[in-house]
Amino acid sequence: MAQTISIKEQLGGLVQLQDLDGKIYALVKQKERFPLEIAKSQKSFEDKKIILNGLEEKFKNLALKRKEREGDLTSKEENIKKFNAQLAGLKTNKEYHAMQSQIAGFKADNSLIEEDILKMMEEQDKSKVEIAAEKVRLSDEEKKFLEEKKKAEAGIKEIEAAINDLAAKRGHILPLIDKRILPVYERILKGKEGLALVKVKDYSCQGCFMAVTPQVVNEIKMLDKIVICEACARILYIEEDL
Repeated sequence: MAQTISIKEQLGGLVQLQDLDGKIYALVKQKERFPLEIAKSQKSFEDKKIILNGLEEKFKNLALKRKEREGDLTSKEENIKKFNAQLAGLKTNKEYHAMQSQIAGFKADNSLIEEDILKMMEEQDKSKVEIAAEKVRLSDEEKKFLEEKKKAEAGIKEIEAAINDLAAKRGHILPLIDKRILPVYERILKGKEGLALVKVKDYSCQGCFMAVTPQVVNEIKMLDKIVICEACARILYIEEDL
């Protein structure tokens, strides 16, 4: 002979179970936010590193360009010295004037190169200031990231401890729930974001807030079977009947 199930007792156990499961679900959702917060803070830190790397790369390129221009300047100055040394040995005025013209051209080029070098030196000085400021910002961002990460990790541990405590309490209730009812409850719990069991209040399901017919309310009150909401498929109960 099949064992008689007290639906009232089963619903009473499910109410306790749902209370714990609701808290567990909320804690799990809260825990899931921490990695997102850590990732957001880390991205902000990594973005600052990218900015600093860009500034340092710019400074390096300026140094290379300046070195190249300084090499050009040195080369042209050597040509000027060489051509000046050759002036005394020239035999005609035409050769002399042609050489002087070349020397004048080198000197004009040198003036432009010197202007370029001065501009690069100014840009380098400006770049140094930007790099120093960005390093300070990066240091601050790193401290902020590490503090938030530490806080988040502590929060995760705290939540995990709370979940474990609730899970232990849940373990004490599970044996009280009939093996035919528990799978139904847990299937609904999984599919309905941690809310499988809901009250009916003023002929309204408190899960989906759709109207519950008087006939369904009577079925719930009879306490001879588990009644499911036709709209949201959650288990229904009436608080004052338990």
